[in-house]
Amino acid sequence: MSHGTQPQKRCLPGEFMSDRISELLEQVQRGLLAVPDAARLLQQADSGIAGTSAAQVDVDRLQRCGYAEVVYAPGKTTDAIADVFRVLIEHGQNCLATRVPAEQAAELLQLFPEAVHNPTARTIRIEVQPAETAGGLVAVITAGTSDLPVAEEALETARWMGCPTDLIVDVGVAGPHRLPAQRARFEQAAAIVVVAGMEGALPSVVGGCVACPVIAVPTSVGYGASFGGIAALLGMLNSCSANVTVVNIDAGFKGGYVAGLIARAARPTNRPTDRPTDEG
Repeated sequence: MSHGTQPQKRCLPGEFMSDRISELLEQVQRGLLAVPDAARLLQQADSGIAGTSAAQVDVDRLQRCGYAEVVYAPGKTTDAIADVFRVLIEHGQNCLATRVPAEQAAELLQLFPEAVHNPTARTIRIEVQPAETAGGLVAVITAGTSDLPVAEEALETARWMGCPTDLIVDVGVAGPHRLPAQRARFEQAAAIVVVAGMEGALPSVVGGCVACPVIAVPTSVGYGASFGGIAALLGMLNSCSANVTVVNIDAGFKGGYVAGLIARAARPTNRPTDRPTDEG
C-alpha cells in the first residue's frame, strides 16, 4: 500500500476553464469532437457540474473547498463509481472513494490499475496531480485494534489531502501505560484523530496531553450497553478536555478530513511521517 498520495493542484481562477476551452476547440479542429458535443461539454464545465448516468459530479468543488468531491460507495454500482472517477480524472482531480466493498474494489482495480486500495480502510485512491506533502502532522490514534477500519479510513483521507501522517494503534485506557510510551510521536502533531469505541475515554486523555485540536471519532465497537457507539459518542461529547471535538459514529472520513484541513493550514513539523502500523 502506497503512503504517498498528495493533494490536488489548485488551479487559479479561470485557469482550468481556459485550458478546457482550448482543448475542446483543438479536438473540434482535428475532427475528433462534434460541435454539439463540444457545446455540451462547455456548458457542463461552465456550470461546475459534469453529469454521468448516475451522478451529477461537482467538479467545481476543488475550486470552492480546496479538495475534490469524494465518492461514498454504498448504494452505487461499480460502473457508477468508475464514471465519477473518469470525470474527476478528466478534470485533473485526485480521486477518493470510501466504504468500498472488497468485490467492488477488485473490479475498480481492474479498471484503474494505478489506484491504491486499502482493504482495512475500504478506500480507493487515485493520484492524478502529485504535489509535495505539506502542512503539519496528522496523528491517528486508536484505543484498540478493533478500531482500525475507522482509523485507517481517517488515515487514508489525510494522505489523500497530502498530509504527513502517523498511525498509533492499541493504546486505550485499559492499559494506561501505553499512551505515554508513544507521546513523542504525537505531541507535536498539528491535529490528532482519536478513534475509540467502548466507553470512548481515550480522546479526553489525549486532549490533556497536547496543545492541538483533537478530533474524536466514536466507533460502534463494544458490547450491548455501548448501543452501537452511542455510549462512546456521549462520553466524547462530555469530554472535560477543551480541545476535543467530536464527529459521527464510525466517521473516519470526516475525522480525517477535518484533521487534514487543520494540518494543511499549520506549519510543517520535523516529526517522522508515515510510520508502519504499531499494534502496541
